[in-house]
Amino acid sequence: MNYLKTGLLLVALAMIFVLVGGYFGGQQGAVYAFVFAFIMNMASYWFSDKIVLMMYGAKEADIKEVPELYNIVKELTVFAKMPMPKVYITSQNTPNAFATGRSPKHSAVCVTQGILNILDREELKGVIAHELSHIKNRDTLLMTVTATIAGAITMIANWARWAAIFGGRSTRNREGNGIGMLVMLIVAPIAAMLIQLAISRSREYSADKRGAMIAGTPTGLSHALLKLEKGNKIYQMDANQTTAHLFIVNPLSSGGLAALFSTHPPIRERIKRLENMTI
Repeated sequence: MNYLKTGLLLVALAMIFVLVGGYFGGQQGAVYAFVFAFIMNMASYWFSDKIVLMMYGAKEADIKEVPELYNIVKELTVFAKMPMPKVYITSQNTPNAFATGRSPKHSAVCVTQGILNILDREELKGVIAHELSHIKNRDTLLMTVTATIAGAITMIANWARWAAIFGGRSTRNREGNGIGMLVMLIVAPIAAMLIQLAISRSREYSADKRGAMIAGTPTGLSHALLKLEKGNKIYQMDANQTTAHLFIVNPLSSGGLAALFSTHPPIRERIKRLENMTI
């Protein structure tokens, strides 16, 4: 179901892109915006592991210092029939973890010191299995494609906004259609962003489900999520909005109305779905 939902959301995002591109810049304008967004996001995708790990000061883990962590990663990758990723640790006290890399052969799993401090073996196993699921599902690639389309939509809208300010030809031709202009300038980019976030939340549900299957039980992950939710309220992470979707739990506050713009589904709902799983 999550794969179907993701596919439908991608189709909706592509349709918004076609509509916005056709309305403002025609086929040529849409192509320019897409190519520009594609170049930016592909550069980020290709070097994502190095960029994100550097941002959070992650260091490659020494097997002698964290043998249990290495054993868990190795055990789960063998079971999942995937290459062994590099293992990193960041010194942050906030309990969290993320996976990155452009493919299963070029991937990394990073955990914070905080997560190692509060989780037992089964809970850590559930978290690592979740992150390996993201790698196996190539979610980094999927989110890059999503970001490219959403970025192109925003870019076209921004170009049109500046054209309207300076009296561009395409805007003058549409002076009588103020509502349509407003929708394309404001509503379309917001809709694209919401769809992008919805895809991210859908991938979290999928990673929870497959991660529980890789770990052999949903219990470890469900218990870990509860601890991580509490831990993130105590220790705030200095995280970047552009990388928030990578973490197993949202490192940024997303209560109230802000939850609508969260990259992650509610922890309680994730736990509920895990508890209803049968393996």
